[in-house]
Amino acid sequence: MKAVCWHGIGEVRVESVPDPQILNPRDAIIKVTSTAICGSDLHLYNGYIPAVERGDILGHEFMGEVVEVGSQVRNLQVGDRVVVPFPIACGNCFFCRRELWSLCDNSNPNAWMAEQLWGYSPAGIFGYSHLVGGYAGGQAEYVRVPFADVGPYKVPEGLSDEQVLFLTDILPTGYMAAENCNIQPGDTVAVWGCGPVGQFAIKSAYLLGAERVIAIDRVPERLRLAREQGGAEVLNYTEVDVGDALKELTGGRGPDAAIDAVGMEAHNVGIDYIYDRVKQALMLETDRPTALRQAILYCRKGGTVSVAGVYGGFLDKIPFGAIMNKGLTITSGQTHVHRYLRPLMEQIERGAIDPSFIITHRLPLDEAPRAYELFKKKQDGCIKVVLKPEMR
Repeated sequence: MKAVCWHGIGEVRVESVPDPQILNPRDAIIKVTSTAICGSDLHLYNGYIPAVERGDILGHEFMGEVVEVGSQVRNLQVGDRVVVPFPIACGNCFFCRRELWSLCDNSNPNAWMAEQLWGYSPAGIFGYSHLVGGYAGGQAEYVRVPFADVGPYKVPEGLSDEQVLFLTDILPTGYMAAENCNIQPGDTVAVWGCGPVGQFAIKSAYLLGAERVIAIDRVPERLRLAREQGGAEVLNYTEVDVGDALKELTGGRGPDAAIDAVGMEAHNVGIDYIYDRVKQALMLETDRPTALRQAILYCRKGGTVSVAGVYGGFLDKIPFGAIMNKGLTITSGQTHVHRYLRPLMEQIERGAIDPSFIITHRLPLDEAPRAYELFKKKQDGCIKVVLKPEMR
């Protein structure tokens, strides 16, 4: 089969690799019909995630058709269309029983590696380094899905791939980010980052009762989408002082909640951004937390900072004094996708949200190297790329 393989910083190749096989009775094999490039994939592409090996198959946002099931998978049949959550969960451990699916104790065979960095290991993740299992990803023609009796969710008749594909990651991620804000009627929510996760965080904040959403970015196409599709008020951080603008828009009080939908590769202007770039280049800091610093500083007293952006290691100059003295609540975590599949699928069926609005590019799997460059450099108005293995 063909698959998108990592071959070093800034280099992916579409190669012929062995077809996946059933290895465990709880496995299934999925023929991929749609897969996407996530902003998190760029962290791998840019070399910021450890334990990625040459030849690793990338991709954790994918869906398709069941073509084979293991002997213990009784909830799926050959021919079923399914979406597959990016975290791999056993369904039986302490965390899975509490619907903390992305913290599964049994799905990361390399848990010892994650424990060295984070103290404890999260769940295994498709296509996201050997730190979280070394599983082959879904930017491929076929993929093996472990614990297939727990993860894959059947797609109702009448819904297209593009309507449901993002249930695998970024729609639940944006929704959980907003849900973690404990939004009350009349609240104002500020969202840092208007990429795909930020766009869904904006939509979700309104679904959960926010009165206003203020979106912060520098890319005109993203800001326009946030305003026109999301209904957000927008701030371009290269044109205004974000702190002053937020105070002015909220009567001096600040937003009730702040969502960091940017993560470890934040861009900005000013001395703190230059500081982060230098320290990261010298390997004295793993992540650039510019957006997180602002979210902490500019959220109102007693508010909530919800961290949806990915952070991998060690951050410098985090204003923890502001967290303590302002009485902030910090929420974060890899998304518990399984928890949100049914309610968000119902929202899509009712027409409350059509996630396909973020797609700007549809390309064959063979063009993945070009797609990564388009997405990384935000060329041609690129906001979200969907790769189609059967497209020629």
